[in-house]
Amino acid sequence: MNFRIEKDSLGEKRVPADAYYGVQTQRAVENFPISGLRPKPRFIDAVIYIKKAAAGVNSSLGLLDSIKARAIIQACDEILGGKLRDQFVVDVYQAGAGTSHNMNANEVIANRAIEILGGKRGDYSVVHPNDDVNMSQSTNDVIPTAIHLGALLLLRELLPALESLEDTFAAKERELNGVLKSARTHLQDAVPIRLGQEFGAYARNMKRHRRDIEQTSEGLRQLGIGGTAAGTGLNAHPEYRKRMVDTLSGELGETLSMAEDYFEAMQSMAPSVAASGALRNLAQDLIRIANDLRLLGSGPKTGLFEIRLPAVQPGSSIMPGKVNPSIAEMVDMVGFQVLGCDLTVTLAAQAGQLDLNVMMPVIAYNLFHSIEILTSSIRVLAEKTVAGIVANEERCREYAEGSMSIVTVLNPHIGYSMAAEVAKEYLASGKSIREILLERKLFTPEELDAIFDLRKMTEPGIH
Repeated sequence: MNFRIEKDSLGEKRVPADAYYGVQTQRAVENFPISGLRPKPRFIDAVIYIKKAAAGVNSSLGLLDSIKARAIIQACDEILGGKLRDQFVVDVYQAGAGTSHNMNANEVIANRAIEILGGKRGDYSVVHPNDDVNMSQSTNDVIPTAIHLGALLLLRELLPALESLEDTFAAKERELNGVLKSARTHLQDAVPIRLGQEFGAYARNMKRHRRDIEQTSEGLRQLGIGGTAAGTGLNAHPEYRKRMVDTLSGELGETLSMAEDYFEAMQSMAPSVAASGALRNLAQDLIRIANDLRLLGSGPKTGLFEIRLPAVQPGSSIMPGKVNPSIAEMVDMVGFQVLGCDLTVTLAAQAGQLDLNVMMPVIAYNLFHSIEILTSSIRVLAEKTVAGIVANEERCREYAEGSMSIVTVLNPHIGYSMAAEVAKEYLASGKSIREILLERKLFTPEELDAIFDLRKMTEPGIH
């Protein structure tokens, strides 16, 4: 036989004989052949951390047999170590609230614990998925807690990557600080700035987003575990909530706390929405900066070409020698995906009713997906593009000196209207601004030398 028979409240069902999951998981596999997408690894981890902590806490409270507890904890440690990952088989788009995934975890842990104790898979008289592994829990408090924990684990990777990008931009700021160029507003020529000032702004922008993400992640540290089915804590020991938070804090090395209101923690997904919103804000600025890099590097003959982006691959299957801003283009696409994920999270969060948000599985997937792809794309952007940018100094200075908007520096001396006349003549005549001013006898050559110091124009003051 290549299957075993298991029974739940709906009746009997065949389960693959070699599966560690059981009947409820099998029903979910059959019910939800939707996308082929499986739970994110950190989501699996987070649920398993909760199951491990619950086994220890329930044992310490005298509710769970210590032998069973040790077997459950060993099974959890094995899964956290990378084993049995192929047994988490429920589609992302599944029954509301994540009951299917929660039972998938309960059954895998139970069957592995049964093996550890010398039993056969499916013999739940040894270790029961609901009575033992799920003791003092409900899907309704496990899944939102898992979203918080999993997001915190993923942010451990995103925040250092973001700081590295910030540092890489800051290094370019120092390296390019002496390169004079024309600013552009409305995509039109503007006053002189330094290329380093543009990159310094990118660095500070990344720092701002890093701090915002750190701040919004504080809401994820409050856990509603122990609320059980509806926030009341029914079927959980009065000390269970605090012990769970303390245990998970130690296990994950995070400063966690009990929810201020367990009913609110089950009803509202506000912390996840806030975290997703911070990621969305980061994404839109990454899109903006990536597009700046594409513009600044456009050309090389017919574009701005103020910077050279590192060549990472041939850019065309038909045009020989063409090189594209491939990394920046990838960052754009990642950013668009994050914006879409955030919209999904927002819509799913507002779709909760009364005492539970049942859309949590799609919130978990999209929030985690955003963090993962942002982390990877930020690392690649820093290493394969920003770190290797080189300034085309000659082109930059040519644009700075040729910009009509350098007449702005004349405003304090001859007024806006006269400066505008000079600008119009400059565009119409082909003469230089300096020539026009000398012909009109508005300044001496020495005065113009002092006024048209491009480097000084990039700092506050009246020149």
